Amino acid sequence: MVERALAWSPGHVSGYFRRCADADGAATGSIGGGIVIAEGVMVEAVGSDAPSVRVLVCSGGSRVSVADSSPPVEYLMDRLDAPAALTTRCTLPIGAGFGLSAAALLASGAALSALHGLDLSRSEIAAAAHEAEVRFRTGLGDVAAAQGGGVVVRRGPGVDVEILRFPSDEPVAAVSFGPIPTPGVLDSEDAMARVRAAFPSAEPRGLEELVRLSRTFAERSGLVTPRVRAALAACDEAGVPASMTMLGDGVFAVGPAADRVLARFGRVYRLHVASEGFRLLEEES
Repeated sequence: MVERALAWSPGHVSGYFRRCADADGAATGSIGGGIVIAEGVMVEAVGSDAPSVRVLVCSGGSRVSVADSSPPVEYLMDRLDAPAALTTRCTLPIGAGFGLSAAALLASGAALSALHGLDLSRSEIAAAAHEAEVRFRTGLGDVAAAQGGGVVVRRGPGVDVEILRFPSDEPVAAVSFGPIPTPGVLDSEDAMARVRAAFPSAEPRGLEELVRLSRTFAERSGLVTPRVRAALAACDEAGVPASMTMLGDGVFAVGPAADRVLARFGRVYRLHVASEGFRLLEEES
């Protein structure tokens, strides 16, 4: 019997998206492009009859407790009938467009499957995580993307769809000004109409193309906030390819000068393109 399981999932920076809704929750999600990032979420699951979730953000060697609950993760435990004492750890800000809610769900699903001997496939874990994301309106396409690594193009909604993946060794710089309430955007018919009209007709084949198409999408969608506008203007002046994190009040950029330019606007997070998706790290009996 497994008493403890540890799992990890990458995060995901979405550059552009279009919502796809369906009566069948499995077919509800989004299409679009983004970057799967190696900076994600670690989840430790310990056997317990009383389900609990503790959320920690680790920064500068210190651990700060952010929350003692997570409705989507608690829903996942109930959905899988797999109670546990869960601790999630991340180094990036939560709710800032880094796909951490999806990462927490995927890592939790992998850890819970090992802890309870559920023998769930990767597709089954992803399907359950996606269901929780859609139900709680915390994301639409991050789960699908974080099943693997790379710069991604999601050609269909849900998790069992065609996804193009392109590797990249180029680092990505990002700055966050805070969260944007995801449900508030996803539930707005006006915002979704602008998003549909702004969706690019071309598909990127690498990181810089992804940034370029994302920038055009951000401008046309009307989602750019004033603080994002100032950072994007500085990047433009320095010739740094940049766009807005979707959905978060922040900017991601590439190129040698990206860190220096974004440092004028706050703490710069240096991100790396993940080479693989979520996975179980260890289990102890």
